[in-house]
Amino acid sequence: MLQQQIDQEIKAAMLAKNEARLRGLRAIKAAILLAKTEKSASEDLTEDTEIKILQKLAKQRKESADIYKEQNRDDLYNVEIEELQVIEAFLPKQLERAEVESLIKDIISTSGASSIKDMGKVMGLANKELAGKADGKTISEVVKALLS
Repeated sequence: MLQQQIDQEIKAAMLAKNEARLRGLRAIKAAILLAKTEKSASEDLTEDTEIKILQKLAKQRKESADIYKEQNRDDLYNVEIEELQVIEAFLPKQLERAEVESLIKDIISTSGASSIKDMGKVMGLANKELAGKADGKTISEVVKALLS
């Protein structure tokens, strides 16, 4: 699914001579191929697995960009940000913090969680429901704040 779309996008980026987009697309393709070889060659990746791969790539780019920014390496920072933008284009739209809070409040009320001791249960439910729509760090911060 995603692999065919990436292959087509790579061809278009090559024809357009768009180096930044090409780098990001090739990173996605490499990660998908790596994930396929880790599982089994005949098995297709699920949409959830593809989203997890993209989230991992995006997180790596964000962390690298932050490090380069601290070290005043704008040349490398810009490369990471360009790749991040390409990767994020394939991810589902991320929810705003207020939307995440609202959904987690619903999860807390339906699960009957009442204290910070229930954080694990709430995190499990929240991660399933918000997979691909919010990053784990934001989910964790909101759950901790609401249960404290």
